[in-house]
Amino acid sequence: MGILGKKIKDIRAYVVEGGGADYHDQGTEHWIVQQIATPMSIYPEYKETRTSFGINALKSIVVEVEADDGTIGFGISTGGYPAAWLIKNHLDRFIVGQAVENIEIMWDQMYRASLYYGRKGIVLNAISAVDLALWDLLGKLREEPVYAMIGGKVRDELQFYATGPRPDLAKEMGFIGGKIPLKYGPADGEEGLRKNIEFASDMRNKVGDDFWLMWDCWMSLDLPYAQKLMSKSEELGFKWIEECFNPDDYWSYRDLKKRAGNSMMVTTGEHEATRYGFKMLLEFCDVDIIQPDVGWCGGLTELIKIGNLADSYGKMVVPHGSGVYSHHYVVTKVNSPFTEYLVMSPDAASVVPQFEPLLKNEPIPVNGRLKVGDAPGFGAELNYDAGLVKVEKGQAL
Repeated sequence: MGILGKKIKDIRAYVVEGGGADYHDQGTEHWIVQQIATPMSIYPEYKETRTSFGINALKSIVVEVEADDGTIGFGISTGGYPAAWLIKNHLDRFIVGQAVENIEIMWDQMYRASLYYGRKGIVLNAISAVDLALWDLLGKLREEPVYAMIGGKVRDELQFYATGPRPDLAKEMGFIGGKIPLKYGPADGEEGLRKNIEFASDMRNKVGDDFWLMWDCWMSLDLPYAQKLMSKSEELGFKWIEECFNPDDYWSYRDLKKRAGNSMMVTTGEHEATRYGFKMLLEFCDVDIIQPDVGWCGGLTELIKIGNLADSYGKMVVPHGSGVYSHHYVVTKVNSPFTEYLVMSPDAASVVPQFEPLLKNEPIPVNGRLKVGDAPGFGAELNYDAGLVKVEKGQAL
């Protein structure tokens, strides 16, 4: 028996079919699905909305792990029915029957066993959801918040910047900065670039010189366009340019970083996974900030390794906005001095929970700040009325 004397007796996987429970599956008027530069923007028929090419095709998943005393932990990611199927038909064998504290060996076995078809993407999303559920379970059994189990707080509260189309409103809501989704990419030519810079200049005039402004380019650019955007934005005092390229194009990240001025940072990592991918970004590309999503990069177990690697390179880790799951990590790390809030209100004019209605008691920043709570695990409560559809072992996709 393990130290706690408890083992995992069951693992369950659900796909979230409830409207609005996936932040990529919002109504057509929501800013997050409207025109934003994407890798698909080169095709006119898929340019106007992100839902047109299927950003919402793979829905959120919820994973529950249950100990033999009935205690349940849960984790959230994306990946829909394919990810849930993998959990129930492959990954479950590495979880059920394990001692609850054996998180490291469970992660390693899931990763190694899926190398021949995984390594990144949907498989790592599935592993991440399982891993988060395991940490949540362990915290509940130990009656400790996750942050206390991974080193304890290094600051009293978190500071947030906000990602959304209205940084001027983000400033009014108390955030330290505003990251703007880039609207026009290379397919829009010089006219699109001019429109981007005009919008940026207007926002700079509205928020003043001391408020951070950043670009979120969501894998949509080529190197010549990124260099032009970076140069013109640096003149407006932008803090960084984020995720410009295909995540596998480490060479463009390397070259952009070499061409960046001293006052403009190059950041990326939202769609990267595992310590191996991030080692490329740190060692080969020398990016200034890495931005792993704890629900996609391999879960908390892998995020800790990624963060320690970044610390050895003297780089910051600012996770992609993943709510309560990243809060518990950021509050324990000196090299994570601030974090991201995704503005989930349709008009970007108010602060609402990221996972609503999937979580019942999700904490949100107030005046751009938040104190991480002391409830066991990640401190969240799952809303079973949010459209959860259970996926059974052997179920056909």
